[in-house]
Amino acid sequence: MKKRSRPTNARRKPYWKMTTDQLRRATAEFDVEHAGETFAEPSAAQQSQLQRAKRKRGRPKIGQGVRVISVSIERALLQKADRLARRLKVKRARLIARGLQAVVSQEVSID
Repeated sequence: MKKRSRPTNARRKPYWKMTTDQLRRATAEFDVEHAGETFAEPSAAQQSQLQRAKRKRGRPKIGQGVRVISVSIERALLQKADRLARRLKVKRARLIARGLQAVVSQEVSID
């Protein structure tokens, strides 16, 4: 009876556990020039995974996004704001945004 070869999708030994000769045989297909041109098109699932990997990491978008600004605040007022933010268990930026939103929502005119 003829011995069957292992299917191509069978689990192989990890590269870091292979001997030099085993590693050479396992990676021989990549020794040729332009080996990437022989690869098949990625499946829809692979394309989706690639797009997720390419996405830049960052903060989640809230509303229309955020804009970083520089604002000067008196030190004593900033210390009070920091204490209040800690007590409310929110970040300083969120506390300032809440305060600004409260003022804007009341449409207070400043002359």
